Amino acid sequence: MSADSSGLITTHPDNCPRCWWPGTDPVYVAYHDTEWGVPEYDSRALYEKLILDGFQAGLSWITILRRRDGFRRAFEGFEPERVARFTDDDVERLMGDTGIIRNRAKIRGAISGARAWLAIEEAGPGFSPFLWDFCDGRPIQTNAATRAAIATETDVSRTMGKALKAKGFTFCGPTIVHAFMQAVGMVNDHLTGCHRHAPCTALGEGRRP
Repeated sequence: MSADSSGLITTHPDNCPRCWWPGTDPVYVAYHDTEWGVPEYDSRALYEKLILDGFQAGLSWITILRRRDGFRRAFEGFEPERVARFTDDDVERLMGDTGIIRNRAKIRGAISGARAWLAIEEAGPGFSPFLWDFCDGRPIQTNAATRAAIATETDVSRTMGKALKAKGFTFCGPTIVHAFMQAVGMVNDHLTGCHRHAPCTALGEGRRP
């Protein structure tokens, strides 16, 4: 694997130029190539990703990614209707589950988030439009050429985080929310030299949830 003069675009043995952050880990590279930055409009999937980003707080994303199957099993496929019914017994069950990050506050946050998700869905128009409205229903194209040009939080992520907290979500500070927005394609932060930049840009053109 080689890096260009900026040290931020890496070229792998398959000759694909990529953002610097997945390194050579095959799990991370696959996530970068197939998921990160792809616009997501499904309300359930958005709940799952937001909760997983909350579990990431204080940890690396690859730590969460390697446990994603365990999380999906433990949280019943991240179906909010099911998670919202979790009880204190479920919290204790999850605290003993080695397949996830065993943090009581984050587990309880997933449950309160599921209940908040249901309230937003019932009030209409739904969780996906609620979130996408913060960026006017279309991915924000940053066209960043270097790592230094990529923000860790923005006015939009601060506003979205406050709105989520008001609805009952936890672990939704502006940095976590910005990482979430990058992951679900609300922000296209693939570097312009990355082979995924143009495809992710095209996926978001003209789309409204």
